[in-house]
Amino acid sequence: MKFIYSIISLFILSSCVGGKDLNYTSLNSGEQITDATSTVLDHQPWDDLLKKHVDDKGFVDYKAFKKDHNALNKYLQYLNTNAPTKATSINEQFAYYINLYNAATVDLILENDMPASIKDISGPLGQVWLVEHVMINDKAYSLAAVEKNVLQKMGDPRIHFAINCASFSCPKLQNTAFTAANLNSLMDKAAAEFINSDKNDLSDVANPRLSKIFDWYKSDFTDTGVTIIEYINKYANSAILKDASISYKDYDWSLNKQ
Repeated sequence: MKFIYSIISLFILSSCVGGKDLNYTSLNSGEQITDATSTVLDHQPWDDLLKKHVDDKGFVDYKAFKKDHNALNKYLQYLNTNAPTKATSINEQFAYYINLYNAATVDLILENDMPASIKDISGPLGQVWLVEHVMINDKAYSLAAVEKNVLQKMGDPRIHFAINCASFSCPKLQNTAFTAANLNSLMDKAAAEFINSDKNDLSDVANPRLSKIFDWYKSDFTDTGVTIIEYINKYANSAILKDASISYKDYDWSLNKQ
């Protein structure tokens, strides 16, 4: 059983069903374009929905959101037909893919009648992350493809605090839309809020208990040459010890509903 699970996990990480032609490196030829004159997308409709249905703690009123499902679908269609190109600035690309991931996740929850957990939604190999639900240029991709083929390859581990998987242990869904203008400040805010929240327990500076996110995506946080502890201490209100013994908290996949 463990072997089968490992094979499935490797398949998810390496291939991302429905995402082979969605690749940040090929999209940008490895360049991080900073042209300030590139097209600015309008994320105000998403911002309005977030402020209406998401509280300051990141919990979602899905029942009320359901009444605005048409507005959400209209925004997702706008993103579908306004995908980034090589001429799109790096901050615009980040904002686009973060908002797309979060909006598509909310849409997935609404379309599946607000299950007790996102993991209750079936998908290829039993993985909801592989459901080809996200539309970009009229092609269907999975949430895994957006996260692993694009966002992770953009090289900023703060994306793990910005995207939300509709679960209690996830970083909270910000009730402000990401834009090119607020990207860095909002990602810093998301990182600080998550690291200092009850999703981590930093009270024992010698034996902190961290979110599994720091285990699952360890290489993303350490690729810049820092340790997990050094990364956390950039945002922690009280620094943990450099030689602290780290353990990880159980992950709660229950729906992040109000």
